[in-house]
Amino acid sequence: MVIDAVSRRPIFEQRADRPATPASTTKLATSVAVLASVGPQHRITTRVVRSRGGGVVLVGGGDPTLTALPERPGAGHPPYASLTELAQQTASALKATGRTTGAGRVQVDYDASAYQGPRAAASWKPNYLPDGELAPVSALTVDEGRVSPADPTRNSRVGDPPAAAAAAFARLLTANGVPARAGRQAVAQKGAAQLGAVQSAPVSALVEHLLTESDNDVAEAMARQVAIKLGRQPSFAGGAQAVRQVLARLGVADGVLVNDGSGLSPQNRISPIALARIVSLAAAPERPELRAVITGLPVAGFSGTLSPPRYTVPMSQAGAGVVRAKTGTLSGISTLAGVAYDADGRLLAFAFMAGDGKGTVDPGKLDRLAAAIAACGCG
Repeated sequence: MVIDAVSRRPIFEQRADRPATPASTTKLATSVAVLASVGPQHRITTRVVRSRGGGVVLVGGGDPTLTALPERPGAGHPPYASLTELAQQTASALKATGRTTGAGRVQVDYDASAYQGPRAAASWKPNYLPDGELAPVSALTVDEGRVSPADPTRNSRVGDPPAAAAAAFARLLTANGVPARAGRQAVAQKGAAQLGAVQSAPVSALVEHLLTESDNDVAEAMARQVAIKLGRQPSFAGGAQAVRQVLARLGVADGVLVNDGSGLSPQNRISPIALARIVSLAAAPERPELRAVITGLPVAGFSGTLSPPRYTVPMSQAGAGVVRAKTGTLSGISTLAGVAYDADGRLLAFAFMAGDGKGTVDPGKLDRLAAAIAACGCG
């Protein structure tokens, strides 16, 4: 499907109303929904409060970018919420009240109740979690649950992200002069005294990151933030229902059926025309709150999942630097949806979907189609 992004007039279509497996282009639906509902400036808070037993409770709000790593200059994104900073705040608060003296170490319990339901979708392939495609989905995760977050070549994840987060926080408290030990799962008492809090980057920045890098962990978190905003259960089912509810309000829900926020589910179905409409909506000048969808799209031949070698061969080179698009890849599936200016300067939105999940698919063919749009006078 190719449409004029302004008028939404069809330029080209072939089986465009036929729902197909979108793979990671599902993230376009998730991103538009979270920006339209929660808002681009919203930040996710991670807190520490006092527990009934005199210890503390680490309370997750659903920020998968919460990190225990030091801030890296030139990281290419706004600073993420720091677990180290949260430990420093908490240690200072405990010392100020004299709660660090006397019997034993401070127990760090953890509250991940902001999310509900299973930590993996029933439709996901069983290798996704062991292979590190993402961590078990939880409201409390540090460094996306990575076992070795400082080593980008290692994808393995912890089996219990909230417990691992509490253990890391206990170590940081100890390093800040408050001897601590990891505790157990709990639910923070309503009205409990807050000892510290840190906030994520704005949702707009999280959306840009999840689209550029096709980050499954952040995508699942964004779907649950939509569910929380709409008062639905913050689970796979609730997130999927909430995303479609927002898309319906925006008039772009036809042809969209999703089971997760990331697109890992092979049971997701979105039609090419639905993807093209979602992209064109995000590009509309009258919808500035959705702009992060467009700015987050990988640039052909330059960034994210469209980095070289894509768009470096002669047949697709015309799209380099001109095409911005979200990729989608599952076994036997390849998709590409985004925007490009044609030779006449007209902004076009497109969606190409190929594969039946059985045979092999060459994503280079989709790149050539997108490059053809950039090179044509498509009036």
